Amino acid sequence: MSPNRLAKKRIENLIGDDSTRVEQHSIAGTNIFDFGIHTAGSMRSGIALAEACMGGLADVSILPCDPARLGVENVVSVATDAPLMSCLGCQYAGWPVQTEDFFAMGSGPMRLLRGREAMLLELTLNDSKADGCFGVLESDKLPTESALQAIAKECGVEPAALTLAVAPSTSIAGSIQIVARSIETAMHKLHELKFDVRCITSGIGSAPLPPPARAGKSIEGIGRTNDAMLYGATVTLWVDCDDEQAAAVIEQTPSCASKDYGRPFVQVFADYEYDFYKVDPALFSPARVTMHNLRTGNTFTAGELSRDILVESFGLGL
Repeated sequence: MSPNRLAKKRIENLIGDDSTRVEQHSIAGTNIFDFGIHTAGSMRSGIALAEACMGGLADVSILPCDPARLGVENVVSVATDAPLMSCLGCQYAGWPVQTEDFFAMGSGPMRLLRGREAMLLELTLNDSKADGCFGVLESDKLPTESALQAIAKECGVEPAALTLAVAPSTSIAGSIQIVARSIETAMHKLHELKFDVRCITSGIGSAPLPPPARAGKSIEGIGRTNDAMLYGATVTLWVDCDDEQAAAVIEQTPSCASKDYGRPFVQVFADYEYDFYKVDPALFSPARVTMHNLRTGNTFTAGELSRDILVESFGLGL
């Protein structure tokens, strides 16, 4: 089925349920769901948001973990049997949405309709069965009319056919949907390493759910959610390839392969004047990655967890 259709249905299921603490707005004819700007949001809505961001093609849950291992007591777990479409086709935040009066990182299956990213074209990822358009914006403000018109135009739809979910990184729901990107970061890193990601058949990942950053402190929220991935995420992928292909990339896949590895992300970010594009791209990947090769029965693993950096980043030592 259409990822845009599945995602929209997942979000619309929240309508009328006050316990999810999601607010619905209409701006320029576009249906907007607020997951944490003018409302508190919730864990339930965060799970729905993360699943919708993956085109309804993955299962997301919050599970307990040992705080002696990661510093916190819960992880966000993700599992999918459609990793190519759900992660690279939908979830990857590959669209910087920018107009004169608005900026947000755009993700979700709306990217398939826009279809301008080189990765989507290379992997021939699209949504030919879409009858609407759904996307996720990471922002601490609701989108402006000019931003909505720009998004609709780039996706080839009218504003009335567009549905957007908006959440800041400091909100409960926003934190969950960002931390749910463990498999996606591994997939993207492997694609950058020229590994054929089309041979990845299934994936499961988890990352620690950090404490919320202070309201209005978006940099702090960005730092904590990134550190959850870089120093606490584990990903297992099932692949069907020659062992030589897996062996050639496994050591380069985890975050520890980066020259910027080893400090909380806010420190690294500050060194690069808060410009994501100046940070070593090799850093944006899970802490530990495992590949199970269906063709040979062999397993390849690399990377390490760093509880000390997580404790520092999450403010757990205070």
